[in-house]
Amino acid sequence: MGGGAAAAAAAAAKRRREQEEERMTAYARDDLEGWEFKIVRSIDNRFKRREKLERLCREEATAGWEMIEKLDNSRIRFKRRVDRRVADPQMPIDPYRTQVGLSELGLVAVIIGVMGAGIGLLFLFLEVWN
Repeated sequence: MGGGAAAAAAAAAKRRREQEEERMTAYARDDLEGWEFKIVRSIDNRFKRREKLERLCREEATAGWEMIEKLDNSRIRFKRRVDRRVADPQMPIDPYRTQVGLSELGLVAVIIGVMGAGIGLLFLFLEVWN
């Protein structure tokens, strides 16, 4: 039951962030001409640390991405000229990655795994004590 609640909470938080991003990233038609945009996310607030943010920006720059803004400690918005796509097959990173570190689904899996292990240990201790 706890795992289901964690998954539901993660899904609700994701919906809220996506709605917020839609409001924050409205573009005029002229803004879009010749550009593509993406948001790179991290669930562990890694962009709070300057060195992690700078590393991400260096990696993304290899694929032509420029940081537009830091939305918060877990989301960074980038843009790049569409003509940079031709070099994508030679990139050392996935130029369209939008997640770094553990994903939300991965976090839910870890939480469920830890809870399952805890319940298993509880039953083991109860069996030993009986």
